[in-house]
Amino acid sequence: MEIVHVSAECYPVAKAGGLGDVVGALPKYQNGLGHNAKVIMPMYRTKFLSNNEWDVVHKGYTHLHDYWFNYTVIREATNKLGFELYLVDIYGLLDRDKIYGYGDDTERFFSFQIAVSDWLNTWSNTPDVVHVHDHHCALIPFMFKYCFSFRKLENVATVLTIHNAQYQGQTGMEKTVYIPEWDVWKRGLLEWEGALNPLACGIRCAWKVTTVSPTYLIEMRHSSMGLEPLLEYEKGKCSGILNGIDTKVWDPATDHYFEHHYSAATADQGKQKNKEALCFEYGLDPRKPLITFIGRLVGDKGADLIPQAVEDSFYYIGRRMCFLILGSGLPSIEGHLQSIRDMSRGDYNTYIGYDEALSHRLYAGADFILMPSRVEPCGLNQLYALRYGTVPVVRNTGGLHDTVLDYGDPGGYGIRFLHASVQDMTHAIWRATELFANREMLKDVRQRMMQLDFSWEASVRAYLDLYERMRSGQ
Repeated sequence: MEIVHVSAECYPVAKAGGLGDVVGALPKYQNGLGHNAKVIMPMYRTKFLSNNEWDVVHKGYTHLHDYWFNYTVIREATNKLGFELYLVDIYGLLDRDKIYGYGDDTERFFSFQIAVSDWLNTWSNTPDVVHVHDHHCALIPFMFKYCFSFRKLENVATVLTIHNAQYQGQTGMEKTVYIPEWDVWKRGLLEWEGALNPLACGIRCAWKVTTVSPTYLIEMRHSSMGLEPLLEYEKGKCSGILNGIDTKVWDPATDHYFEHHYSAATADQGKQKNKEALCFEYGLDPRKPLITFIGRLVGDKGADLIPQAVEDSFYYIGRRMCFLILGSGLPSIEGHLQSIRDMSRGDYNTYIGYDEALSHRLYAGADFILMPSRVEPCGLNQLYALRYGTVPVVRNTGGLHDTVLDYGDPGGYGIRFLHASVQDMTHAIWRATELFANREMLKDVRQRMMQLDFSWEASVRAYLDLYERMRSGQ
């Protein structure tokens, strides 16, 4: 089966979050089962672009309304990622250092989707499945069906995966003129609540829609930034498939980002050595439990709650723990987190920014990872943490609900709390310190979590089953 993934991100080429990790792993595992999966993404000016060899495979010419542009498609020459990788370059639009955050992002991703559709339209054979990811690529199913110049593609099966419904790509309806000539009787498919909404359009037009965990699919039908009635109406073609992790990249026994490797059998000793190295570097006490947060410092992740939870933990629980925070985001949260360093007594530090190597070292050396998310469609951090023997302390929502079982329950291995509040998080931190003090129980919990299998194998088979059902008309 030939499967084409279209995405704004793909690790290690360009990544802003979990979307990049998923698109960097899923096609590799699909190929491992004998299929022909490939990835198409924009040609950002990243280190991966300059550090690898490329072949030019196509040059095209198309337009964004009255703006005509050339585009070039290049292919990574060695298939070093385990799948064919194609980058689309559009001068003046996609040739940027960052993935998102520009004032013309609408034009950038509309032109990318048009170029992808235009290129696929030139193929002598059509792929079996085109799998698009999030709103940046969600207009492609509409273009296949209703743009007159792409009618060759109208019978290509399409899947839309929603990684985060908080971001929908809304823009003014006047920008429908960007889409190549289309059937104006289908205007209603583009519009949602008075705006052009690419994600809503993708939900309507894709053959199948998936979310990245079963619980997130249920939650979206009650809380999805205005899409609730649409998802209720389209529920028959929606399914939740839990993300996996790349166990070759995320393996504490071989991870090249740190020196002290370990397995489930040697986790206590291995984690302690990695912890001591981190604590020495960041001025922390390695005798105390080390609690970390890794991710974007934004409200969706509950990061705004962390500064007060840290201060309350020190005040109410006592300075029985250390915190090391890695992330970047809202300046107000960054500033508050940095200000706490002034009161540190060898038990708190931050790294504002993102460092892939440091994140791996934190999974290896920390005892606990905080995930107080208000919204967490799947979450990968808790899966990495489980693999590395780091106890997840999570809010009971979305994919966190599906993957973390509280250690107080039979067979449990994590710490869950109900509300995205400082009080609930502080209580969960207290539970973490109590678990750390019970060394035998902590050892049992670590052994249990490191035996869990959240690899891509089961998820890949679920996607392949979905593709086969589409092809057979189900």
